[in-house]
Amino acid sequence: MSTTAQQMRDWRGPAILTFGFRPFFLGAAVWAAIAMVLWLMMLTGLGDLPIRLDPVAWHSHEFLYGYVIAVIAGFLMTAVPNWTGRLPIVGWPLLVIVLLWLAGRVAVGISDWLPPLVVALVDLSMPVVLTLVIGREIVTGKNWRNLMPLAMLAVFTLGNAVFHLEAAQGAAAAQGYGLRIGLGAAIALIGLIGGRIVPSFTRNWLVRREPGRLPIPPMQRFDKLALAALVAAVLLWVALPEARLTAVALIVAGLMHAVRLTRWAGERTLAEPLLWILHLAYAFVPLGALALGAEILWPGVFGSAAAQHLWMAGALGLMTLAVMTRATLGHTGQTLTAGPGTVAIYVLLLISVLARLAAGIWIGAADMLHHISGTGWIGAFGGFALIYGPLVLRHRVAKKA
Repeated sequence: MSTTAQQMRDWRGPAILTFGFRPFFLGAAVWAAIAMVLWLMMLTGLGDLPIRLDPVAWHSHEFLYGYVIAVIAGFLMTAVPNWTGRLPIVGWPLLVIVLLWLAGRVAVGISDWLPPLVVALVDLSMPVVLTLVIGREIVTGKNWRNLMPLAMLAVFTLGNAVFHLEAAQGAAAAQGYGLRIGLGAAIALIGLIGGRIVPSFTRNWLVRREPGRLPIPPMQRFDKLALAALVAAVLLWVALPEARLTAVALIVAGLMHAVRLTRWAGERTLAEPLLWILHLAYAFVPLGALALGAEILWPGVFGSAAAQHLWMAGALGLMTLAVMTRATLGHTGQTLTAGPGTVAIYVLLLISVLARLAAGIWIGAADMLHHISGTGWIGAFGGFALIYGPLVLRHRVAKKA
């Protein structure tokens, strides 16, 4: 029976097509940096794109449904073979999925020149194909416990379709159901997957060091209750984003996930940035829920956009960067420790998130803070491409499936 190692040896093409994380993590980082450059140009009036979407909607869409879907693809196409024992998708089939993702970025970027239906179909082709491919692997491998991430991927794809529908109808898509569905699904995915990997990676590292407190194993009864509370709060936020009931649900979920995070011994990880960044990234899940709940109850405290960015740039941005750095090091045979360059990109992204939050609080300095936030974002993801690009382009490490 063939193995992952044999399949990688048989592939004679470029190394970047030997595992899903390689093209998608690199592509996601490059696109995150480029899209932010374009967004800053739009903000300052220095440039424009032939887009049918308004600039804010394009910015929101290309982060959530352009950048995040690429990271999800890279993660799932690398993790699912480990979950199911089946072979990874490599070579030309992998390239087809990458090209579908790139076609979506182009179609949305020139959407003013194309019919809305064509733009939507092109952009949706990659997440639909990805959902079908991952679904086939999970079902064929009878890996039923991971049907939930598949369901969240399907909901995320539905959110993109709704976003396109709202935009075609002339609605403010950046404040619509489509964005909230996709963001909610992504946050729930962090709650589920992050709730597995953060305590597990932390425990694995701590048991090799001096004795002390270890993380409580994942998915205990409290974890399941916290996840249920988060899903309920997200559903209410999608349907009733201004209701007091939604605010209460978000605050309850935020408090539960703050407690959940304290159970993972994060204070013992300060010596290894690859670990503390995971804990810090997860902290933005409860912080975002609390901020959104507070904004509903006391409008203007943070500004709804700034509060929402605690989830978008904070939880999603930091967690995806943390996962991309760790997974790339591990799957290219590097030592699992963060060097100075990796620490620098973590700090730049954290500065970006905090500056964006501050822009919603200090309106008078918003323009300057937006530019600080954007610059930090570009530095973080551009830095990832520069530091980790050579690893995904050259280093082959064959692992048994």
